[in-house]
Amino acid sequence: MTPSSETPGTRPQPSDSRSRSRPRDTARTSRPFTPAAGRFAPTGLYDPVAALIRERLWRGLLAMHVAPRPAEVIVDVGCGTGSQALLLHRVEPAARVIGIDPDHRVLTVARRKARVAGAAVDWRQGMGDELVDVLGAGSADRAVSSLVLHQCPLPMKRAILASLHTVLRPSGRLVLADYGLQRTRLMRTAFRVVQLADGRADTQPNADGILPSLMTEAGFDQVREVEVVSTVTGSISVYVARRAGG
Repeated sequence: MTPSSETPGTRPQPSDSRSRSRPRDTARTSRPFTPAAGRFAPTGLYDPVAALIRERLWRGLLAMHVAPRPAEVIVDVGCGTGSQALLLHRVEPAARVIGIDPDHRVLTVARRKARVAGAAVDWRQGMGDELVDVLGAGSADRAVSSLVLHQCPLPMKRAILASLHTVLRPSGRLVLADYGLQRTRLMRTAFRVVQLADGRADTQPNADGILPSLMTEAGFDQVREVEVVSTVTGSISVYVARRAGG
C-alpha cells in the first residue's frame, strides 16, 4: 500500500491497554494507493491469498529478526489486516505495537482481529510517507513493513524508506519482508501474477533487486538480505537494516 510533510513530533506516550486499543485515525488521506489485495481483488480476499504464499513462514522470520523487547515502540507500516502487528504483540505483549495503513477497510479488519485476540494494538490511519506526522520523529525503536514497497512507484518507495529512517531512533532496527530479487526463471515466471495484480512499473524494480540500494540511499546501514522464501508468486526476501547513530 502506498503512503509528505515533515513536522517533528514527540515520542508516543505510554497509555493503558484500553486507550491503546481504541481506533486512532491520526492521519486521513484521499491520496490514491494500491489496496492490500491488489488492484482487482476485494479486501476480503487478502488473508486467504496471503495464506497461500507461505505467510506463516516469512512473517515468523520477520518477527524473529525484529526480536521485540518489553517497552519498545514497534511500528508496522502498511499493516494491512494486522497479521504482522498481532504476531509481534503475541511475541512480546509488553512492547507497544502501532499499526499504520492508509486503507480504513483493512484497519476495520485489523481491529476486529485484535478484539477477538484481546490484543492491545494501536491502529492508525496514514500513508507511509506521513510517519513523522502520525508518530513523530525518532519515536520508534523498531519498524517493520511487509508486502508494501513492491506496490509503490519508485519515488514513493524512496519516500517511505526516508520516512521510516526519520521515525526510528538512532540505532533503531528496520525489518522488511517483500518481493525482492527474483533469482531464477521459475521465480520470475511466478512473479508475473504479482505484476498482473499490482502493475509491472511498480513491481519490476523489486524483482530487479533494488531494495537494498534504496535502503542504503535512505540512510540505513548494515543492510542485509537475511532470508529468501520461495512462494507460488515469486520469492519473498527479509531485509534487516539499522539507522546509524546511538
